Amino acid sequence: MRKIPHQQLILIIASISVFFEALDIAIINLTMPLIQRGFGLTANSVQWLQTLYVLLYGGLLILGGRLADTVGRKRVFLVASSLFLLTSLGAGLAPSFAWLLGFRGLQGVAAALLMPAALSIVTNAFTDPAARSRAIGVVSAFAAIGSGSGLSVGGLIASGFGWQWVFFINVPVILITLLLAYRYIPNDTPQRAGRVDVGSGLLLTGLITALSYVVHELANWRTQGGLLVGLMVAVVAGSFLFLKRNRTRPVPLIDFPVLRPALTGIGIYVFLGASFTGFLFLISLVLQNDKGMSAAQAGLLLLPFSVLSAVTGKVFIPFLLKRLSVRQIALLGMGCLTASALFLLLDVHLKPNNFFFLLLSMACANGLGIALAYSGLTVLSIQGVAEANHGLVSGVATTAYFFGGGLGLSVLSLVLGSGLAGEPVVGVWPLLLFGLYGGIGVVWLWVSKSST
Repeated sequence: MRKIPHQQLILIIASISVFFEALDIAIINLTMPLIQRGFGLTANSVQWLQTLYVLLYGGLLILGGRLADTVGRKRVFLVASSLFLLTSLGAGLAPSFAWLLGFRGLQGVAAALLMPAALSIVTNAFTDPAARSRAIGVVSAFAAIGSGSGLSVGGLIASGFGWQWVFFINVPVILITLLLAYRYIPNDTPQRAGRVDVGSGLLLTGLITALSYVVHELANWRTQGGLLVGLMVAVVAGSFLFLKRNRTRPVPLIDFPVLRPALTGIGIYVFLGASFTGFLFLISLVLQNDKGMSAAQAGLLLLPFSVLSAVTGKVFIPFLLKRLSVRQIALLGMGCLTASALFLLLDVHLKPNNFFFLLLSMACANGLGIALAYSGLTVLSIQGVAEANHGLVSGVATTAYFFGGGLGLSVLSLVLGSGLAGEPVVGVWPLLLFGLYGGIGVVWLWVSKSST
């Protein structure tokens, strides 16, 4: 039996951990109706399982990246993996919705620590620039495949075994990767002195949460106008406080000059998050509300495109990396997401159960777009950034993804149909917004390419 090279083993450990972390973002979407019925909840209440996870994940990612740089990437990876394992077990055993929501929120905290630490471990294990780009592409592809397969996996597992198993599935795999990481990932010496500014990290999380809530509740401004204005004042004041704290700390949470080479990648991550998170949200509504499918039927329909996402990560991306720049790969991915919105719009208009455009939409977004765009933007974001700051840049970039996803969903919710009297829940305006998110990313990449 051939021995796996040490570098490749580290890549496998990090990739599997990132895959399950990404899987958990989308796996809950088709599962929530079962949880809603199981605990007797309203639709608004059960949505907090996704909202809380995304807000804590996105809000704490920068802090997670900074901890990987200052405390040590292996230490943070082990702690995060342990917390992710325990909270997955706790969520599956939760006796009430309050307990489930609490464990789900802590899962988001664990994911925020895990993602930047895993990427930092990989970038430091591969020192050759070409090998590093390929390794980052592999990790990013696993993340994209996890996100792309979450819908189908969640629908099939929840329908066949119960919603608890969408959490239990994490436990044995994360346990194995945790043991392998302890044994094979080398110890590292933190590359920066000084204490991490945890206060600024928590303040940033609060600002992102408050801003997302304001956008989400804009439709209710007549009844909640005072609260929304108050929150916006708090966001502005908190932003000034954050900038002041960040400027005066010996080790700032965000070293803004460090981010300058990564600004294009980070900025487009916002629109990637809005586009793909919007797709996950809209396709769930189209399949279950407008087309009347069960979670299992929707999961089966999405399954081939999850396989396509895996093929894209395993075969297409390594092939493309030899022929295209990472910017071109990201452009191709954002173009696929934009095309997905067009095909879904055609499906809504052409109606009666013609699945051709629906299938094309799922292929472009779930099978190709997310894998290509995520991989390309991940490599693009860290090009020109010193190794010591890869954890920070990874955290900022992924925070941008979830910030865009949260705001994008909030805006989409303002233009959804009621579903009453034959009106589709997903009409023209949500799909135009979905297309706009991807289109902005395409234009930005094209313009930045022309100016370089």
